[in-house]
Amino acid sequence: MNVLPVPGSLDHQTIDAFFDLVAISKEGRTLFDARHLRWVDPNGMVGLLVAGTVAARKQGAMPRLELPESTDVLGYLSRMGFFEAAKGVFELDDPGRRGPARASDVLLEITPIAANVDVHGAIDRLQEKAGAILTSRLGYPASAVVQFSVILSEVCQNIIEHAEAPGWVAAQAYNWARRLGRYVVVISVMDVGRGFRGSLGDEHSARYGDRWGDTTALEAAFLHGLTRFPDSGRGQGIQQIRKQVRRWDGAITIRSGTARIGQVPEWDDTPPLVDGMQPFPGAQISIILPAKSGS
Repeated sequence: MNVLPVPGSLDHQTIDAFFDLVAISKEGRTLFDARHLRWVDPNGMVGLLVAGTVAARKQGAMPRLELPESTDVLGYLSRMGFFEAAKGVFELDDPGRRGPARASDVLLEITPIAANVDVHGAIDRLQEKAGAILTSRLGYPASAVVQFSVILSEVCQNIIEHAEAPGWVAAQAYNWARRLGRYVVVISVMDVGRGFRGSLGDEHSARYGDRWGDTTALEAAFLHGLTRFPDSGRGQGIQQIRKQVRRWDGAITIRSGTARIGQVPEWDDTPPLVDGMQPFPGAQISIILPAKSGS
């Protein structure tokens, strides 16, 4: 059996190394050992579902997940709806051990995205909570709720239009007292589909020739606004998201295949471009929006 250790902290900073580990794992039954997990954010939770799905493809059966020993982590996973989402992904070790669900600044529990109706449902649920959290925690104007909803809708729509495979979304507010000294909202949207290179290839690969690959495809979409549509003006979601995130001094990164590209503000030390990672299916998007200075 393949045993894949889940790191003690699973978030936007560690998820890529975890995906690389899953990508190079051998065929055969897999056990995800999360006993020592002490901290997990939406990227970590959604990333676990993505990793489990990839492992299931390799072995032809659901992998096992050994649950965290921390009752705080178990309670948080329960509050975010992880166990419900994991039913079709993992064979859960000791499924009765959940831990108490704890109150938190959850904007959107883990939500599967497979059709437009899923996107609409996610937006409706988010808008019930987003106003209070964005204004009180982040110091954003009330009008930001609409812009925030548009961002979420666009990244979820990316799954439906491009991935042709399952995906999930989750969003949560945190107090990054030590890391940034402010509240932040973390949004994670991930799928296990074709990725940017596969989605854009039919329309754009010929013009790039031998240079076409994961890095080139991400640069084409993220920096130059190329889409899978031949006519301009359609599918500008990633470009618009990037501009809005920049206005809010936020960070956005997208991993697809062997590469990751990002828009990195001054408060974040994430490299803006990384290539040469292990091949991993789909697209994995992380957005971090900080509170306004002084909030």
